[in-house]
Amino acid sequence: MPLSKKHKEHITETIKVCLRNKFVNYKPETENIPFHYRLLGKDRMALFSFLQSLNTTFGISIYEPVAMELAKINFKEVHTQFKLGNLITQDAQNEIQQIMNDLSVGGEVNKVEETERIRIVSQSGAENKLKSVKVDLFLLSKENEVFMFDLKTVKPNKGDFISYKRNMLEWLAVYFYQKPKAKVNTLISIPYNPYEPKPYARWTMKGMLDLNKEVMVAQEFWDFLSGTGTYNNLLDCFEKAGIELRPEIDDYFAKYNK
Repeated sequence: MPLSKKHKEHITETIKVCLRNKFVNYKPETENIPFHYRLLGKDRMALFSFLQSLNTTFGISIYEPVAMELAKINFKEVHTQFKLGNLITQDAQNEIQQIMNDLSVGGEVNKVEETERIRIVSQSGAENKLKSVKVDLFLLSKENEVFMFDLKTVKPNKGDFISYKRNMLEWLAVYFYQKPKAKVNTLISIPYNPYEPKPYARWTMKGMLDLNKEVMVAQEFWDFLSGTGTYNNLLDCFEKAGIELRPEIDDYFAKYNK
């Protein structure tokens, strides 16, 4: 169901707070670019630099806190930058490497089978330590099913997807080491579809990710968090936040022309 008026207001405020925090912590580039300044103005160049910085951190600065607030509607536990742990067995690492090897030579992608292969070996073999493993968005449903999301940019390349795949397999191994019987899903989420109205078509995903079980794009992701209609409601919240913040944004960048 669509978000209530009260919840939309809360999400709009969350977006505004996130952007205001970004303004407070933003440090513009100090390099001198005199031709750009004279052609476009220092305020526009400052805005351009800010947008580049915002794009780099949009996941942590905006998407994660918004996703957390939305997920609280349907999930009993919601965490961002969740510390999953750092213990994994040698047998699990060997199994992950075998899965990656199989996929690299054209093996069939099957997330259900891969998950069970890792579960079987998750507590056997020598214990190894990884660097501290964090999950962008960790959700526990009311039925105790776990969903772990890696929030990504909209146009990753092939090398990125290989890295994402290995990370998600490691998440399974680390979590199963602690709770071998848990029902766990690991996915990447892509916040919007830059190819709309055409389907999201990154051929680089094919052959590495199970597109039905490891990827959620745009509306599918946001509606999963808190119900059908969430994505469109969220776009309205961003628009409303932008309109309400416009005087603050204009004042902030106008100072660069003084």
